[in-house]
Amino acid sequence: MSPSATVGRVPNSVQQPVDSLPPAPVEASSLNVSAAADSTDRAFHAGIARLTGGLSPAAVALAFADWQLHLFASPGKSATLAGEAIEHGKEFMDAMVPKHATFQPWSVIKPSAADRRFAGRDWELPPFNLLAQAFLLTEDWWHSNTVGVRGLAHSNAAIADFVTRQCLDIVAPTNFAGTNPKVLRKIMETGGGNFVYGLHNWMEDWLALLRGGSVGHDQQFIVGKDVAVTPGKVVYRNDLIELIQYTPTTSTVRPEPVLIVPAWIMKYYILDLSPHNSLVRFLVGSGFTVFMISWKNPTPADRNLNLEDYRERGVDAAVAAINEIVPEQAIHAVGYCLGGTLLSIAAARLERDRPDSLKTVTLLAAQTDFTEAGELTLFINESQVSFLEDMMWQRGVLGSMQMAGAFQMLRSNDLLWSRMVHDYLIGERAPPSDLMSWNADATRMPYQMHSDYLRHLFLNNDLAEGRYQVGGKPIALSDLHKPMFVVGTLRDHVAPWKSVHKIHFQADAEVTFVLANGGHNAGIVAAPDEAERSYQVLTKKTDDPYIGPEEWTRFASSHEGSWWSEWVRFLAAHSGAPVAPPSLEKARSLQDAPGSYVLQH
Repeated sequence: MSPSATVGRVPNSVQQPVDSLPPAPVEASSLNVSAAADSTDRAFHAGIARLTGGLSPAAVALAFADWQLHLFASPGKSATLAGEAIEHGKEFMDAMVPKHATFQPWSVIKPSAADRRFAGRDWELPPFNLLAQAFLLTEDWWHSNTVGVRGLAHSNAAIADFVTRQCLDIVAPTNFAGTNPKVLRKIMETGGGNFVYGLHNWMEDWLALLRGGSVGHDQQFIVGKDVAVTPGKVVYRNDLIELIQYTPTTSTVRPEPVLIVPAWIMKYYILDLSPHNSLVRFLVGSGFTVFMISWKNPTPADRNLNLEDYRERGVDAAVAAINEIVPEQAIHAVGYCLGGTLLSIAAARLERDRPDSLKTVTLLAAQTDFTEAGELTLFINESQVSFLEDMMWQRGVLGSMQMAGAFQMLRSNDLLWSRMVHDYLIGERAPPSDLMSWNADATRMPYQMHSDYLRHLFLNNDLAEGRYQVGGKPIALSDLHKPMFVVGTLRDHVAPWKSVHKIHFQADAEVTFVLANGGHNAGIVAAPDEAERSYQVLTKKTDDPYIGPEEWTRFASSHEGSWWSEWVRFLAAHSGAPVAPPSLEKARSLQDAPGSYVLQH
């Protein structure tokens, strides 16, 4: 032993304080008992999750307890609610006994602009309009119950409001044949035949679920035949991704390639749908060399894949493969939704360690701060995350049905109840849609990766607060210095545009921010020849003062048409002069696009 190793050692004869003694060894039997108890608890939680759709009963019960206790302890608020109920009752009675010769629809309350359940002239007829107004008054009163309660935690108020709204949506007059004028009109037109067609649709959907398929997956849109048909080759494959290089269609291309990182909670072809609305085809036709990551659909055997694996074997692996095919060229990196969040992590690491790797960074409906991430954050607390972890721990993955159910809950009127009424009561299927067919082609998420995502990004907000680690070192979004093009969508329920806008005070870069009309998917898939497209755009230079979201809307210029053209102009402005396209022969072609991973179910 070296002399230095003995410096500071306490002689054996000197008795150490009790607090400094090492902990007594734990017997193996105690550890086994603890592990068995933990496994039992997790299995029990997983069993409950099958009945609740992955929703933690404890999280909901705690929120309702907080709400009710504070409401009971607020006599002033209770008196206000009672007065509001009486006032609503008087207004409704006045509407039932009209003062004018003709009935005035929506005289007491109107549905919001976003509520399309009561659209149409049939809902303006007296009996149905009164039913609709009674329902809307009830909905409004219950909403008042959960807002303005002094001392009630904002998160618990939001959960209580969300759950009560979901319960009320079940009993909306639109959901019953006898109170929905559209259904009654269909009965008169078909002599009740709509119920026969509706039963057929229900049985068709039920059989699809029994076979392990999904409801609403339109077989008219076949991957590789009707959608995801832009020509290309799979030029790289590992156990997590396939990298597709698309065939150039112009005589010259910009020298910098474009890499698109889609989210793995969806199939990549959301950005390569039908030829008329394919973003990939638009980019290729605009003179860019385009690469796309196609993620593997994980199975329970992939349960231990974590978020770092997705960065290393996903984004980093794709960048390395592109560098071999198109050497000595920086990359225009693009990330959509969760893929954009992952790209921001990878880009911050690349800016720190390999600053010449990227030319620009584009984020499409992608969040880098999760404190105001919309209604998805309602159930992101320790109770709910632990409950989901236990469910995934048993299965190895978060199933596609759980993912689809979560998004349906966020927009239950549009994605659940209205579809059920149209399919089963009216007895008609919605017209075929490539976007809805893609939406039904769901994927799974590995246990460890989804746990990392929920805990590090949603629950702890580690990325925005500088605690997220890559390779044992924390990364900071302030390390992003390359020009950025960031798109938010006006009606996004997954990544609210004001949350996406926060990149302005996180990145130390020039940011061109676009606010497009539409939602999370339809606002991004915005082909130039589609009608009713519009957007606002404003560029913030690196040294310009920060502008908040409300102020941004006043300063940003407004434009008709698709934001795709704006983006192409941005990419061209940050690219070199056109050159001959790289030959696909230089790449080791493994398979024609769309590859094999996208076909996994």
